[in-house]
Amino acid sequence: MKQLSAEPFKSWFGYTRRERRSSFILLILIVAFAGVRFIIPKRDTKVEMIPLGKWENSGDTLQVKKSKAIYLTKDKSMVFAKDKKLLDINTSDSASLEALPGIGPVLSIRIIKFRNLLGGYASVDQLREVYGLSEETFNLISGRVTADSSCIKKININQADYKQLMRFPYFEKYEVSAILKYVEIKGKLNSMSDLVDNKLITPEKARKVGPYLEFGK
Repeated sequence: MKQLSAEPFKSWFGYTRRERRSSFILLILIVAFAGVRFIIPKRDTKVEMIPLGKWENSGDTLQVKKSKAIYLTKDKSMVFAKDKKLLDINTSDSASLEALPGIGPVLSIRIIKFRNLLGGYASVDQLREVYGLSEETFNLISGRVTADSSCIKKININQADYKQLMRFPYFEKYEVSAILKYVEIKGKLNSMSDLVDNKLITPEKARKVGPYLEFGK
């Protein structure tokens, strides 16, 4: 029986022995990588947030109490969320403020300038009063900042002079004149009630300036 020769195939493909070996190895690698995709299922790591106190597993002794938030992936592995540190607008510098979304050099300077006029922020909501800071920007940063009211520099209403009271942005000129005249005649103001009851300021204004006034000797 005549032996079948492979020479015609070699000449037809035009490959050398080394090229055929390389092509065969490459084909094996392609098949292997394609098979891995079907053999090993894709792992879904989509994260679902579970509020604190909602995580329970009666069949497990593990209890989570200290973390403020727990994240559970679909493969049931837990990921603990790190507490996000809030920026204190009463102590932060311009560089720190510029790191907030929507806050550039101009707005950071205005935030600090208004803070200095007030003597400190009593509430994050007061950022709405900063000139040029839009409601959209406020909504972006309000959840990232805090205001430590213990940093406020208070005004002693019984010792303050005209210049000091006029510098405070919440007082009108006529209110300053009325307050100083009352202190001159009566000697002192004892509480916020004295300011309101004697119609030196309105109740609405009293709520606004309350965190900034003190009535010591």
